[in-house]
Amino acid sequence: MTTTSGGAAPSDWPGERLGFNREGRGSVARPGRRILALLIDFAFCYVIYFAFFFENPWASSVIFLIEQVVLMATLGGGLGHLLLGMRVVRLNGSYAGWWRPIVRTVLLMLVIPAVVWDSDQRGLHDVFSGTVLVKR
Repeated sequence: MTTTSGGAAPSDWPGERLGFNREGRGSVARPGRRILALLIDFAFCYVIYFAFFFENPWASSVIFLIEQVVLMATLGGGLGHLLLGMRVVRLNGSYAGWWRPIVRTVLLMLVIPAVVWDSDQRGLHDVFSGTVLVKR
């Protein structure tokens, strides 16, 4: 492989440089599926917020943070990830642990890190937490 000036070697598919499959199980989840999962998580958290905490302006953010961290650390992904067949893993494919979901979710909530992606379709929230979202 040749490298471009000042950058990483080009890859044929997202995740190739990281050792992930091109398609199917273990491949990097694509943007459409990721965005839909996020919308599912937002809807789920909003229902809880609306039912129990509607007067508190910070409650929806706290609910989202708790949902993401607890489910990601225990089951491998938020509700949307799980429903759409994805999971968050470390770069070596193993369990993300507890601190990675916390860092990833806080950065996701800041929005900007989540919309800046690398060539492997990992947002900065994944890059800084050392994770990748893959298909199950």
